[in-house]
Amino acid sequence: GIGIVGAALFFGDAVITPAISVLSAVEGMNVVTPTFQPYVVPLTLAILAIVFAVQRFGTGGVGLVFGPVTALWFLAIGLSGLNHIMDDPEILLAISPHYIVSFLVNSPDVAFVTVGAVFLAVTGAEALYADLGHFGRKPIVLAWLAIVFPCLLLNYVGQGAFVLANGGVVGHPFFEMNQGWTLIPMVVLATAATVIACQAVISGAFSLTRQAVQLNMLPRFVIQHTSEKQSGQIYLPRINLMLALVVMLLVVGFGESSRLASAYGISVTGNMLVTNILLFVVMTRIWKWPLGVAIALMAVFVFIDTGFFAANIVKVFEGGWASLA
Repeated sequence: GIGIVGAALFFGDAVITPAISVLSAVEGMNVVTPTFQPYVVPLTLAILAIVFAVQRFGTGGVGLVFGPVTALWFLAIGLSGLNHIMDDPEILLAISPHYIVSFLVNSPDVAFVTVGAVFLAVTGAEALYADLGHFGRKPIVLAWLAIVFPCLLLNYVGQGAFVLANGGVVGHPFFEMNQGWTLIPMVVLATAATVIACQAVISGAFSLTRQAVQLNMLPRFVIQHTSEKQSGQIYLPRINLMLALVVMLLVVGFGESSRLASAYGISVTGNMLVTNILLFVVMTRIWKWPLGVAIALMAVFVFIDTGFFAANIVKVFEGGWASLA
């Protein structure tokens, strides 16, 4: 039952991720010129239509460029943040965890709201282990420690310094701190990175549906293999169509990525919480860990994820209902 809840939340994630990712990337054009605002939603819909239309051909060929583009993306955002850290070097003090502990203790009510607001900074963490079986632990850990985490940290710290240096009056700090000739390439690169992120969750939805069909939890769907070498590369026409329709409805209905943030937070935090519960079951029943050790380890993660989930679930009426629906 818990696994089914997690699967349902993942499907919510699978429709919200493409919508919020591509929409937020295209919104970067508003920084280039405010006159682009009326074209944000139509262009987002066009990009999404192309993404879903090419699913039938598989990702075998274009998949070769995913790695280099993603690496370039992280290096670019890392350099972008590094370039602005000197705007307010004191921002580096925020890396110390004692500030967040002090904030939680001294202002619990404000901290509760803030945790829900900043959660988007850690979304994607649930995808770190999604390809564990395909790549193995070592490459994922190496990529995270060598490229992903340092570049993300540099970018977030750089954004913070940029916002502080501008008196807190910044609309889109990520794009606004890339002025001059770097702005348009960053928008293009962001759009390419979001398309890759979309592909990851769409492929995940296909795989999850196939597993549900094999377990007789869903009716049979037409499953087409798009690769002669990789059995995991599949295409489900009906699921693809349903995903495309729901994603596009979300884009049209919400109109802005900021409005979709509430829905995104609930599905991701719910997924993280369910994963912790299932991991505890695996630890005790399959790995035969001592109960005390399993509880001690899980208590830390469950405490953190419960806090995130609670801070996001209160946004149900602000758009969070979309991920639950």
